[in-house]
Amino acid sequence: MRWLIVFLLAFVVFQGLAGWLRRIGLGRLPGDFSVRWRGREWHFPVASSLLLSLIAMAIGALI
Repeated sequence: MRWLIVFLLAFVVFQGLAGWLRRIGLGRLPGDFSVRWRGREWHFPVASSLLLSLIAMAIGALI
């Protein structure tokens, strides 16, 4: 359950900061998918979300 919460929080953070995070390389990792469907671009940052959740979990373990 804890992993799911951390993963969802990382996903929300990634979506909110997507422009800034792309400049530092997140969002273009292997495992991040972009799909164009019906004229819209859908981004699924799976690998970036996992990386951010691991970082958040490490910070949570230190606190």
